[in-house]
Amino acid sequence: MTDPNAIQPSALDQLPDRDPEETAEWRASLDAVAREAGPHRAAYLMRRTLERAEAGGIALPKLLETDYVNTIPTAAEPGIPGDEAMEARITAWNRWNAAAMVTRGSKYGVGGHIATFASAAWLYETGFNHFFQGKEADGSGDQLYIQGHASPGIYARAFLDGRLNEGHLDNFRQESGGNGLPSYPHPRRLPWLWEFPTVSMGLGPLSAIYQARFNRYLTNRGIKDVSASHVWAFLGDGEMDEPESTAALALAAREELDNLTFVINCNLQRLDGPVRANFKIVQELEAQFRGAGWNVIKTLWGSAWDELFQLDTTGALVRRLREVPDAQIQTYQTRDAAYIRADFFGKDPALVEMAKLLSDDKILEVFHLSRGGHEARKVYAAYKAAVEHKGAPTVILAQTVKGHTLGEGFASKNANHQMKKLTVDEFKTMRDLLDLPIKDSDFVDGVVPYGHPGADSPEVRYLQERRAALGGPAPARRTHAPAPLPAPAEKAFASFDKGSGSQNVATTMAFVRLVKDLVRDKETGKRWVPIVPDEARTFGMESLFPSLGIYSPKGQTYEPVDRDQLMYYKEAKNGQILNEGITEAGSMADFIAASSAYATHGEAMIPFYIFYSMFGWQRTADQMWQLGDQLGRGFLVGATAGRTTLTGEGLQHADGHSPVIAATNPAALTYDPAFAYEIAVVVREGLRRMYGEAKPGEDQNVFYYLTVYNEPLPQPAKPAGLGIDEGIVKGLYRFNTAESAGVTAPANAPRIQLLGSGTAIHWALEAQQLLAEEWGVAADVWSATSWSELRRDAMEADAALLRGEERVPYVRQALQGAEGPVLAVSDYMRQVPDQIAQWVEQDWSSLGADGFGLSDTREAARRHFGVDAQSIVVAALAQLARRGEVKATAVKEAREKYGL
Repeated sequence: MTDPNAIQPSALDQLPDRDPEETAEWRASLDAVAREAGPHRAAYLMRRTLERAEAGGIALPKLLETDYVNTIPTAAEPGIPGDEAMEARITAWNRWNAAAMVTRGSKYGVGGHIATFASAAWLYETGFNHFFQGKEADGSGDQLYIQGHASPGIYARAFLDGRLNEGHLDNFRQESGGNGLPSYPHPRRLPWLWEFPTVSMGLGPLSAIYQARFNRYLTNRGIKDVSASHVWAFLGDGEMDEPESTAALALAAREELDNLTFVINCNLQRLDGPVRANFKIVQELEAQFRGAGWNVIKTLWGSAWDELFQLDTTGALVRRLREVPDAQIQTYQTRDAAYIRADFFGKDPALVEMAKLLSDDKILEVFHLSRGGHEARKVYAAYKAAVEHKGAPTVILAQTVKGHTLGEGFASKNANHQMKKLTVDEFKTMRDLLDLPIKDSDFVDGVVPYGHPGADSPEVRYLQERRAALGGPAPARRTHAPAPLPAPAEKAFASFDKGSGSQNVATTMAFVRLVKDLVRDKETGKRWVPIVPDEARTFGMESLFPSLGIYSPKGQTYEPVDRDQLMYYKEAKNGQILNEGITEAGSMADFIAASSAYATHGEAMIPFYIFYSMFGWQRTADQMWQLGDQLGRGFLVGATAGRTTLTGEGLQHADGHSPVIAATNPAALTYDPAFAYEIAVVVREGLRRMYGEAKPGEDQNVFYYLTVYNEPLPQPAKPAGLGIDEGIVKGLYRFNTAESAGVTAPANAPRIQLLGSGTAIHWALEAQQLLAEEWGVAADVWSATSWSELRRDAMEADAALLRGEERVPYVRQALQGAEGPVLAVSDYMRQVPDQIAQWVEQDWSSLGADGFGLSDTREAARRHFGVDAQSIVVAALAQLARRGEVKATAVKEAREKYGL
């Protein structure tokens, strides 16, 4: 039997030992320490030895966890270059007004969060006074990702510096009147203040990483030097449970993003209770971030703990702190000194002796109040160390108490996230604790007053002077748009008007070809940002690799295996393509950063993100909503689109519903173009609307979603005649009539209107031939480039009618006078074309690919879903038979003829 105490083989045993005797001495020394001084002393020495090795650059696996103490000892803390007492008064006013705002709003039932900012107040105030660069600073200033639930504190500070007034605060979460404040950071709702939406938890940290990465991209490509900008992301420890929160940690370390700092408010509480009740979230996060390659700074204990650590000559206190679970730390916050003496100190004889030297007041001070995140000096030390660290991003793990200064009814209570107000008595207790000059008589009819020291008070002057020195107010968003970009040369778009002749071309290839031409434009070509999640070759984009280069901050440090090929894999420090690997979430975060660069950096960039349509909206629709909130602009391209065009891939690859999800986003303009020239028209219009001269009343803060297909088909020339481009943009135009198509149908033949989008129009065109030649029916074919834009226009017409304005929806205008019923078909579920049914005056029917996808040939899949040309013919005959325009027997005959 193996001796359990024997030293087991390890990876080191695979290495030659050039001095076994020396090795044996080291092992014997460790055994001796453990035997004579105890295992804790041996562990201490090993930790210090490993830390020394790491600091000296000796190649060893990194120590993933350090003791549960502050990374920066008190003796090493730099002094704050400011007036600490003044900053404490400012923080007190902000705490008061944040709580007052939420409490006053609670009588209207609009809710709000008090406890989060109460715990994080010093984390923000220290940054605002000493670190956060405003928009007038070098580069573009800093980018601040504010924790959503802390928004009342940010509003309170904006009130103090004069950017908001009492009317604004009284309309917290009451926006419909036009003078309100959104609940959380929403740029679309308050575009002069908020830059980044963060309250869909997990998306803030992911976006912050890619924003810091995009800043480097802009600098390395020579678009704008933003190397002085720093990205700060304020997060909750509970928020780190979201998979997106930690999804890109390795990317940040791999690319050495030392322009990025995470500040995680470790108040140990989620929305309903402890984050890690039986464990330690700080230690878990430290290991996770260290393992990913981040610089980790722990700011856990306040200065009141210094005396205890000085008394800890045996290490018993540090050991006890390491073993006490988070939920018990939370309990100590609410219990008396006797309980803490018994439960915390009573577990170890050395701690029992230590406790004898401490008064009850001292014990309550350290366990109830003294946390590193509540002391300006400790926060300042952590921030200074973070911005000075080079070669890796930094995470600051700051321990706080949720509900700090709000009284015993709030601090560390499990329910405090749902508690929306304080009583008058609790406010008075808070006032006394914060030493604010608010009188009892100021509480009129039980309403808590807002507090303000005066526009010319020392506090306000200090606050404004600090912000002026740092480059202006923060947070703040640039609302002025840069000069419109010049339109690319018309040649790039016009080349698609003539069609492809005898060559079959997929619309995916047509889009890529268009972009390839546009990135050559001398004026705007460099502003395109191609984004792809490791599927560039699938979409035919490999031709862009050698000409544009794939962005890598390290350039290309190897010789690519395909270097001798024309389309070799080329990485470059100034590369234009963002090839993200297999991460739709990361690609969307890239897109969001690029799409809002016009505001963040004053540089209009034109991102296009191309992806498997099935894996875009379905997987990252929350980020598309974030994109709309952040007022982003650009082109999303769902390639290999449709339920039936991606042969053989099956259920989870077959997209039959992305336009449905896209239609729910008010900022998304969704197009399902059938032909290459339609893509050119839509992209040209998108560039004009988002980046060119806007029309009166036109919202430029939109983005486009185009679905394109991987099925090579003939690309026809653009039909002649007026209004084609307008119809493409608005969503519908007549592609041909039975007569112009040259089909043979008898005089006075029954007529039907076939509406098709995307690849489905080819089935409609085939059905047009069959209906005429085999059933004597004349069909006109329409290209429905955007069902959702038709619906949007019709809904606006309905709204206008309610205002007393007469307006006819475009879809009704376009179809006016069209004979016969309407049959709509797409490669998506019927819900997609059915969006416009209520505004079509003709009899309406639709076909679609509803249900799960399946693996088969395109032909078999279309027959399965009943959307192929023959199925369209049967559906058209059935519709005409119901109207008495063809014999009922024709429907049965057609079914039998086509084997349906």
